[in-house]
Amino acid sequence: MPNRPGTAPTSRRDQVTVTAASTKTPDTPPPPPPATISFEGKFGKNPLEGAGFGAMCRRLPSVLAHTARKAWAVDRAGSVLLLVCQVLTGVAAAVVLASTARAMTHVLGGGTVSERLHGAVPALIMVTLAAGAGRVCSLLSSYADGRITPLLTTEADVALVSAVLRVESSAYGRDGFADQQEAAEIGVTRTRLMVQDAQRFMSALIRMIAAGGVVTALHPLMLPVLLLAVLPAGVGAVLSARVDYRTHFLNLGDRNVRAMMRSWATHSRFGDEIRANGMTGYQIYWYQALSDRIDRRTLEAAPQMLRIQSSTSALGGFFLMCTWATLAGLAVTGRIALPVAATAVVAVQTALAALSQVVINGAALFHTSLYLADMRAFLDLARERAPKRGELTIPERIDEIRIEEAVYHYPGKEDPAVAGVSLTLRRGEILAVVGANGSGKSTLTRLITGIVLADKGRVLWDGVDLADADPDCVWSRTSLVPQNFACWPLRARENITLGQPRTQDDEPVWDAVDAVGMREEIERLPRRLDTLLARELFGGAELSGGQWQRLVCGRALYRQTPLMILDEPTSQMDARGEHAIFTQIKRLAPRCVTIVVTHQLENTRLADRILVMDKGRVVEQGTYDDLVGAGGQFADLVALAKDR
Repeated sequence: MPNRPGTAPTSRRDQVTVTAASTKTPDTPPPPPPATISFEGKFGKNPLEGAGFGAMCRRLPSVLAHTARKAWAVDRAGSVLLLVCQVLTGVAAAVVLASTARAMTHVLGGGTVSERLHGAVPALIMVTLAAGAGRVCSLLSSYADGRITPLLTTEADVALVSAVLRVESSAYGRDGFADQQEAAEIGVTRTRLMVQDAQRFMSALIRMIAAGGVVTALHPLMLPVLLLAVLPAGVGAVLSARVDYRTHFLNLGDRNVRAMMRSWATHSRFGDEIRANGMTGYQIYWYQALSDRIDRRTLEAAPQMLRIQSSTSALGGFFLMCTWATLAGLAVTGRIALPVAATAVVAVQTALAALSQVVINGAALFHTSLYLADMRAFLDLARERAPKRGELTIPERIDEIRIEEAVYHYPGKEDPAVAGVSLTLRRGEILAVVGANGSGKSTLTRLITGIVLADKGRVLWDGVDLADADPDCVWSRTSLVPQNFACWPLRARENITLGQPRTQDDEPVWDAVDAVGMREEIERLPRRLDTLLARELFGGAELSGGQWQRLVCGRALYRQTPLMILDEPTSQMDARGEHAIFTQIKRLAPRCVTIVVTHQLENTRLADRILVMDKGRVVEQGTYDDLVGAGGQFADLVALAKDR
């Protein structure tokens, strides 16, 4: 909306505040700002605090070795090409300087101009050829980097995703896990810089060695003076890296939460909830406020960066003046001849540029290595928290599942989610589990499937303790319809098979589709089973909530495993869809152990046995009629349901 004449422009912050408060009365308090996120203990310590130039120098060899091993592992030919080009670049630089010295000797020597130029021609030709060879090697280095870097980045990305998918489910609730994962995500993005930083550092180092050798040959005093000229730049680069990483470390939690909020706020699935609940203004205000807090920390670092760079540049400039003064003094006093002095000018400039690049790229490599260290630390943590179970196999057919005094605590919780439950389940039985929210129903199913292991007690499948069984073997025998299911951006076919087809033929897929009453909906999709179920993507399609839930039930029916668990499987379905699902559950029941978790108590009539849970314990069990007549908690819940 344009401003009225005579009014000051409205700032972005004011616009957001006005939008957020536009429907509020004067007595309504302002919206709360985002929570302040802070960390304590070992996760609240900046690993770079106190690191200096010496730490950088000590760390660089191991960083270079690690980079070389990674590059060699993904592309040996590219690694060899990169190494050869780096060496040849250094050789070319040395040839250029040596040939320049010979050319200067002729140009500034005695004789006529033509004689001097004629004598300098061979050396100048060598300069040209060596410079051209150096340029070609630089181009080939870029080509090799272009081959290696994408492979390294992909490898790091896949390793991170694999690590997260393979940890024990309980690891997600541990302190610092999510934040370490966020830091590792940044490490993945920084992987693409690893080879570039290493390449530039090594190239500069080789050029520096070549130029330093020429300068030292001209006069031994020149090299230490040159080193002094670039040392401030190295210290400044490390100090700047510390400031930058500290800012990153302070913003880590805020960026993590902001990314989560951004994902949810901009996802079409939650758009109706945001709009109909009037959350739009607050969402924008919240996102802007958190972004401002992140920016404020970043901007606070800018003056520190300026002070560091100004002071180190001034000191470096002073030492550079000393370098030129030393060279001039040696020439004036006759300690070096005029042709040698001219060569020294070129060599000093080359050495200074190479030294500066060594320091700058060394600091950049050190800086990148910090983020890569975060990633490696997370991968190590994920390996520690990967399932450490046995290797026993589970038979294809399960006749009995027995839970013996099982107790389970979620991380950070004092009260157990499951408290001493004992239970026996048999093939062919349908068990319904009911209870209030937080009573332990879903946790019990997680124990039965081995997603989490009991802190005390045991879960046995035909006598095999799940703590001693191969988890992949266990989960190949389970089918789970979770209460909060995923709508995978895959084709309709893969949303049924989950990438585990039993045959090349689609007949079993269509059987599962028919079983949940979805054939008509699937056949109406643009490409039927080949349709991508992601409306956000080009050519994709979307299903309603109830249709998605029926499709998810189709996954469980398709798998045909000896254990099937359905957690609120029909909460979003109409009566027709619900009837189709429970008809299929009863049809498949003789082949497997079936567990249905539900708040719809009428649905428990199909169960052979009903389990009533409260505060992690089994307080009642029996048939529907027995429990209704017992006058206990189940009877109270049924009466409440009928009274609505």
